[in-house]
Formats: sequence, C-alpha cells, structure tokens
Amino acid sequence: MNRGTQKLQRIREPKRRYEYLLWFAKRIPPFPEVDKILAYRVPGCISQVYLTANLQDGGIVYHADADAQIPKGLVGLLIEGLNGVVPEDIVQLSPDFIQRTGLDVSLTSSRSNGFYNIFKT
Repeated sequence: MNRGTQKLQRIREPKRRYEYLLWFAKRIPPFPEVDKILAYRVPGCISQVYLTANLQDGGIVYHADADAQIPKGLVGLLIEGLNGVVPEDIVQLSPDFIQRTGLDVSLTSSRSNGFYNIFKT
C-alpha cells in the first residue's frame, strides 16, 4: 500500500489524483463474468463492485471489477498494494491510510464510504 499511498500524497491537484486512479483502473485484469454474483459484491457501494480473495503461496490474491472507472481505480489501488500480502498483515492494516492518500477530500462522501467498504471487505 505504501507506494500508491505515497504517490497520492504527493499529488496535490484533485484532477491528477483522479487520473492516477484511472491508471489503476486500466491495470486491473479482466474479472470473470461467472464471479459477478451477489456473494462477491461489495456491500455499501453505489457502483457495482465485485471482489474475490484467494490464498496463494501464503498470501492473499485479489481479483476485482467495478462498473464505474473511479471505483475500479480505487479497487485497483488496493489490489496493487495488497496482492500477495499474508492475511496476518492485512488484518493489522488500519483504514486511516485512506486519509493519508488525500482521497477523502477529493472523493464525494459516497465514493469515500465505498472505498472504505471495499477496504474492509
């Protein structure tokens, strides 16, 4: 999480933050249509966001998709920072990193809440 978080901290312009999130959205690999089911849908998001997590070689591997680009970028940021991290380290993470990115002031309150819901899922 640190690299993406640190870069977002350095970006002062909201428009550039959004551009950075869109870059993450483009990096997400295709999500299987068969996995777009209610069991994998992130609750509390206005957009349709799907997230799966599997244990692989001791670390968690995430796959996700969203029907809107900003939430997809938020998911991409989390995937980039958390893929391969062991479960014990993930449960120790605090959602305060969201404030450190500066996204909490750039996002609408519903998107900020959605980002938190994605994180805690």
